[in-house]
Amino acid sequence: MKIYELHTKQKLPISLQKAWDFLSDPKNLKQITPDYMGFNIVSGADRPMFEGQLIQYLVTPLAGIKTKWVTEITHVRDKEYFVDEQRFGPYALWHHKHFIKEIPGGVEMEDLLHYKLPLGILGQLGHPILVKPKLDEIFKFREQKLIELFGKYENKERKSEGITRKDILN
Repeated sequence: MKIYELHTKQKLPISLQKAWDFLSDPKNLKQITPDYMGFNIVSGADRPMFEGQLIQYLVTPLAGIKTKWVTEITHVRDKEYFVDEQRFGPYALWHHKHFIKEIPGGVEMEDLLHYKLPLGILGQLGHPILVKPKLDEIFKFREQKLIELFGKYENKERKSEGITRKDILN
């Protein structure tokens, strides 16, 4: 049984509250998902996020094939993290942790995704060809869309002459 991991971090120049309000609203997932995925929420996104919330989507991950995807929000800690787990959908396992923390000049978002593909060895053979590149593309799209929506994070510790505190100490 092969379990894969995808780990990303992104910094945004917005407040913790603004980041949390956007990221914890399931309706915003459509905005940060590529259009070709045909992402549509069917039910469950009519309230603010809460533990036990079931959200049903329709997605088109490959070759125009529509599939239902049902996730459950299993853990929520206000302005710190939430976890969604697939209950029904294309993966044998999908466990996605979303962390957020305040940093100087903005927030850092961190995603830690563990997933397992169906079909045993066939799924494993398809991972490097289909699944990994597609997930990388989706997360890269999300990164670019968030920059478009909120701006690019600039390291606020840099001095005007381009020297960081770390550079001075070393």
